[in-house]
Order: sequence, then structure tokens, then C-alpha cells
Amino acid sequence: MKLGAHVSTSGGLSKSIDRAQAIGAEAIQIFASSPRAWKFNFPKEEEIALFKKKSSETGIGPCYIHGSYLVNIGGDENQLGKSIESLTNNMITAGKIGAEGVIFHGGSHKGKGFNTILDQAVKCLVEVLEQSPSDTWLCIENSAGMGSHIGSSFEEIGTIIKTVNHPNLKVCLDTEHCFAAGYNIASDDAINSIMEEFDSKIGLERLVAVHANDAKVEFGSGVDRHENIGEGYIGEKGFEVILGNPAFSQVPFFLEVPGFDGDGPDEENINRLKSIRNKVLKE
Repeated sequence: MKLGAHVSTSGGLSKSIDRAQAIGAEAIQIFASSPRAWKFNFPKEEEIALFKKKSSETGIGPCYIHGSYLVNIGGDENQLGKSIESLTNNMITAGKIGAEGVIFHGGSHKGKGFNTILDQAVKCLVEVLEQSPSDTWLCIENSAGMGSHIGSSFEEIGTIIKTVNHPNLKVCLDTEHCFAAGYNIASDDAINSIMEEFDSKIGLERLVAVHANDAKVEFGSGVDRHENIGEGYIGEKGFEVILGNPAFSQVPFFLEVPGFDGDGPDEENINRLKSIRNKVLKE
């Protein structure tokens, strides 16, 4: 289990490795282009080469790209076309830089209902996978259950995966989103049955990444609000339960927390996760 963080690529792709090293991150998640714009800027070849060189020298990896926040596989025809293009561009970039894959949010069905948008969502993902490198994963992230968001239940994610039926469609599990959506993975009494349900509905072999975020909101709130490790409703005890579960033993964790100075994932959050990992490994 490697413990990493989402880090900035400001100033160039390779700068993300420097920032990861500075906070003690063992793996990284990055944005390949602005997450709040449809326009995609591919990294320059010299930056790709420097990024791969630094990754190799430091041993920091795996790397995942987080897709644009604008992606919506439940949107209208215009939004769907842009989502396909955005995800494909990210997947092509992931292949070029040696990243494992691209993590994305499914978006919202906007009140139409999951079953209504399932066919278009499946066609969207199939098209992206057909245009992507054969060794790069497309990873759907579970949502917190807010409003009409897609993928807050294991059943919805499992249905999408089974219908797409492609080996490169994987899952990133967000701890805060799970907790908010009514899966109490912070509970020692509940986590085994929750991961058994994940295995039954999705398949544990599909789980390739975890977003490690404490919860600023109470269990079952349906609200997506991240907190620093140990400062929220999941708490350090909850993360002991999560990191100690066999389902996560070989899966990289990536922090997406506000940071103690408000600047995002930091050394203190990394150290807290490392301390928890050390504790559960001794038990």
C-alpha cells in the first residue's frame, strides 16, 4: 500500500514529483490540464521526458490523472460529446506519461434517473476506451450521494461496469464519498460486509485506487465535504479500520484533503496516514 496525494503541476508536469517528494508522498495524482475547462492542453514532450525521469529516479508512483470536473456521462448530447473528448485526451496523456490511468466523476443524471441515462453512459465509456491506450485504466469514482449524482451506490457502479464489459474500466473508491453515501467504512463491525458487497456488485479486482479523505459531514449526509485525516467524522480510528482491511492492502491511497494551512495535501496529512499504516501493519 503506497500513500500519496494529489499534487499541483503548476510550472510544469515534472514539478509535481518535486512537490510530492517535499511532503513525503509515495504516489501521486495530478491534473493533466485545467479541471474546470473543456480546452485541453497536452504537455510538451520535454516535460513528459523530465516527468518520467524524475518518477524513475525518486520511485514516486503509481501516478493517476484526475479528469475534468466538467465530465458528465449523464448529460445532454453536447455535454456528452465534450466529456468523451476530455476523457480521451486525458487517457492519451496518461499513456504518454506512464500513468496507470484516469480517475473521473460520473456526473449527474439531472433528475432523469439512473436507468434512463445508463445506455448513453455506457456508449460514452465504450467510445473513450476504444480510443485509449490498451494499457491505461479508466476509473470511475463513487459519488457522495448528493442530488442526482451518478455512482453513489455500488450497484450503480457495478451495473455500468458489467454493461460496458471492458477489462480497463476500474474503480477509485473515495472514503468520504462512501461515508457520506451511507457506507460506514469507518466501522470495524461494518467494513467487512461493505467490502463483500463491493466484491459482489463490482469485484475487488476492479479496485485500483483510493481517495483518502476524512469527512467534514456526518455519516449518511450525502454531502461531499473533505476534511484532514483525523479531524473529521471518520477520524484516525476509522482510517485504522480502512487501512487494516485486506481489501486495501495493495491499493494506493491518494489524499485530497484541504491541508492544515489550506493549501491542499501536506506533510502532516501524509505522516498521519503513514503512522496509521505502521500501526495496522504491526497488529
